[in-house]
Amino acid sequence: MLEDAVTGDRVGAPAFSRGRVAQLIAGARRREPRAVARLLSLIEHESPLLPSLMESLAAVEARAVVIGLTGPPGVGKSTTTSALVSWYRKQGRRVGVLAVDPSSPFSGGALLGDRVRMLEHATDPGVFIRSMANRGHLGGLSVVTPQAVRVLDAAGFDVVLIETVGVGQSEVEVASLADTTVVLLAPGAGDGVQAAKAGILEVGDVFVVNKADRPGASATARELRAVLGQSSKAWKPPVLELVARRGQGIEDVVVAAEAHLTWLRGSGELEARRRVRFAAEVSALVLARVRAGLRDLPRGSENPYEVADLVLRRLAQNDDGLERGDGRAEDAQGDARAG
Repeated sequence: MLEDAVTGDRVGAPAFSRGRVAQLIAGARRREPRAVARLLSLIEHESPLLPSLMESLAAVEARAVVIGLTGPPGVGKSTTTSALVSWYRKQGRRVGVLAVDPSSPFSGGALLGDRVRMLEHATDPGVFIRSMANRGHLGGLSVVTPQAVRVLDAAGFDVVLIETVGVGQSEVEVASLADTTVVLLAPGAGDGVQAAKAGILEVGDVFVVNKADRPGASATARELRAVLGQSSKAWKPPVLELVARRGQGIEDVVVAAEAHLTWLRGSGELEARRRVRFAAEVSALVLARVRAGLRDLPRGSENPYEVADLVLRRLAQNDDGLERGDGRAEDAQGDARAG
C-alpha cells in the first residue's frame, strides 16, 4: 500500500462505521491532517458511506476559493502550484492542493509525481497536499475531485488549488469545478494558440505564459492577447508572463485571480458557477451509477434501446435497497473492527 507523504496515513480501502465517519468529520473541522487524509481515502474508494458523509458536509458553508490550474504537459503546472502555495502561505492563508496524477497501471493509485515536486511544503501545517489518481477519467480530473474539494473546504482551507493531470486539450473539466481557471502555456512548443486550441482557450479566466525567460514567450503572449481580444465575453482574461521556478510574476497571477473573483461576486457569476459545479457533480454521480449498471448487460437482445430501458428500470428498482444494505454491512464491519 502507498503511504501519504504528508500525514503518514496508509492509503487503503478504509472500512468505517457511520460513527467513525462522524468522528473524522469532527477531526477535519478541528484541522487535523490525519482526519482529512482518511476522509479523502474514504472518498477515493467510493465507500457506501459517502452519501451520509456528503449529507454532513452539506451543512458547512462553502468558503474556500477554488482555483484550477490546467494546460498541456510540460508547461510547469506543479512548479506554478508550488509557487502559489508559497505566496498564499506568506499571506497567512491555509492552502489545500489536489494534484491529479495519472493512474498507476499496476495498483490503480496515483503515481505521486506532482506531490514529489512540492515536498518543500510537506512539513508546513498550513498546507495539505493530496495526489489523486484520475483512474482513466477524462477531462484531467478524478471523478471524486468535487467531493474532495468539499472535505478541504470543511477543514477550513482558505484556498484550494486543483492541478489537472496534464493531458492536453481534453482537460477542460476543471472549469466546471473551479471558481477561477488558470491556463498555463509555454513558449518553444510551436504556435502557442495552436497548442491551446479552442477547448482550453474557452475555459480560461487567467492565461499565463510560463517559462517567460525563454525565447518566444512575448510572442506567445501577444498571440493569446490577439485571439482573446476577439471574445465577446464580459470578463476579458488577462495574459501574464511568469517564471514559476523563480517565483517571478507569481504575485501578478494571484492579483489577476483575485480580480476575477471580485468580478464573479459583483456580477452574480460566482453563485451561477457554483450552481453549475453542483449540477456537474450530480451528473458525474448519476453517470457513474449508470456505468455500474452496464457491467452485467443482459444477453439475448440486439436492441440497444430495449437493453437501455432494462438497465434504467433495474437501477430504479434496486438503488435504494442496495445502498442501504451495503451501508449496514459496512457499518457492521467497521463496528466489529472497532470492538
